[in-house]
Amino acid sequence: MSKVRQLDDIIAGIKDGATIMFGGFLGVGSPLKSIEKIVDSGVKDLTVASVVNSYPGGGFDLAPLFKNRQVRKFITAHTGTCPEAVEALKAGDLEIEFYPMGTWIEKVRAAGAGLGGVLTPIGLGTLVEDGKQRLELDGKSYLVEMPLRADYGFIAGYRADTMGNVEYRGVSLNSNPVIATAADFTVAEVNEIVDVGEIDPSRVGTPCLFVDAVVQGHSLAEHQAVFERLWVSTGRLAARATAA
Repeated sequence: MSKVRQLDDIIAGIKDGATIMFGGFLGVGSPLKSIEKIVDSGVKDLTVASVVNSYPGGGFDLAPLFKNRQVRKFITAHTGTCPEAVEALKAGDLEIEFYPMGTWIEKVRAAGAGLGGVLTPIGLGTLVEDGKQRLELDGKSYLVEMPLRADYGFIAGYRADTMGNVEYRGVSLNSNPVIATAADFTVAEVNEIVDVGEIDPSRVGTPCLFVDAVVQGHSLAEHQAVFERLWVSTGRLAARATAA
């Protein structure tokens, strides 16, 4: 059965107060069209989970969600790259729950694997320990970290077949595969949708078992153009010379 869906139909089903997890790292490997549609929908009081915040400098990726005050709580490892989130935090409009980056990923992995939690020594004796249970095991101390799960998980891949098998390209492998396992409803936004059998099984990064819907994102050429404009505008890439 085909899992290809219209993105607008999925976004229309997201209610105020939902918990949404986004793949990507500083905007790279992020489901950009899905984020844009959620911004346009106006849904609010969201709990958003992403391993880090948006592309440095703001105005891109997750930033408009914070600018519009659509996010009530943000669960992350780092947020300082996004001025819009920092301003919302300073204004008292945003709650942020921080975890060390590796701990954040392990919490998500635990949710995807159906585990009751993870044990980690990271954060002992620091603010990270506040409110956490400490266990002694074989003479060593650990913090108990609970699984991190979401109502919706939006991931970004290079290609997906109509059954929902996802192939990644480059650094989009960052947090997307683990996030795909830890949501009640996982949406794979991809550059290209192909027939079953066109993706070599050895290149499947997320099996269809974890994907509930496949949606068309930017084409690869459009995706590359988006980032070229972004990197040129932020001084991280020299503009291409145009022919006279």
